[in-house]
Amino acid sequence: MPHNLDVSLLRAFVAVVDTGGMTAASGVLNLTQAAVSQQIKRLEETLGEELITRDRRGVTLTSAGERLFGRAKRLLAMNDEIWTEMTTPEFEGEIRLGIPSDIITTYLPTFLKSFARSYPRVQISLNSGSSAELRGKLAAGKIDVVMATELTCDPDGENLVMDRLVWVGARGGEAAWKRPLPVSIGCSDCAFRAPIREALQKAGIEWRSVFDSTNTSAQVATVAADTAVMAGMASTVPGNLEVLGPDTGLPLLPPFMVNLYLPKGGGNHIVQEMARMIRDAVRDPRKIAA
Repeated sequence: MPHNLDVSLLRAFVAVVDTGGMTAASGVLNLTQAAVSQQIKRLEETLGEELITRDRRGVTLTSAGERLFGRAKRLLAMNDEIWTEMTTPEFEGEIRLGIPSDIITTYLPTFLKSFARSYPRVQISLNSGSSAELRGKLAAGKIDVVMATELTCDPDGENLVMDRLVWVGARGGEAAWKRPLPVSIGCSDCAFRAPIREALQKAGIEWRSVFDSTNTSAQVATVAADTAVMAGMASTVPGNLEVLGPDTGLPLLPPFMVNLYLPKGGGNHIVQEMARMIRDAVRDPRKIAA
């Protein structure tokens, strides 16, 4: 006969391992420590195996616990996915997301998959451009959600994360030492353009523009070829490039914000759900680093 696992016991087991102890897990599960301990005991009795050992340093998985942990997490994820799908009202339609091209690769994957899975009948349309352009489209009702890179956050926006603006060059490249400094820079309304120009002017460094466009892939290509340097947010630097240090003599650049903007009134349920998933993903550095 088939045997059924109690999901609540598995959830307690995973919480204890993830948090490192019964006390911390009790806060996550909203249970007493004794209740959590009892659930772990029931799970061990059900499986006929000791799953964790306890000492002053916390909990340690036994070999049986190691075998169970990954499978338990997958089962819980499937359980939660089914629950969400079966209890969430079906929505159809389209949501239009605006995001600058330079942060697409870093931030978009962290929430897009979860949103598409939760709302399979909602079509997602991506709009890329400068932050100023995208916010203009939001104000005109042509976009529903905007992620923007800006020096500050306007009162109608929400700051998600602060990041360093850094100089970026080819690995082992020489472009940073050339004068005038060759710079691959964004279009006229690129948020990075004015800070770059002001920093170089204050440092007395003569420079010239090598590439002037919002096409981030082309910008990266010119830098990878060591024909120019560029500025980018530290979390978005491609793996084939490197952050240029102070030894290059290039001036420090100001920090930048990743901000979230929604329509006046906050938008409909789908807009609110995408905003929630963006917040959860962007504010969790483990998801960005994954």
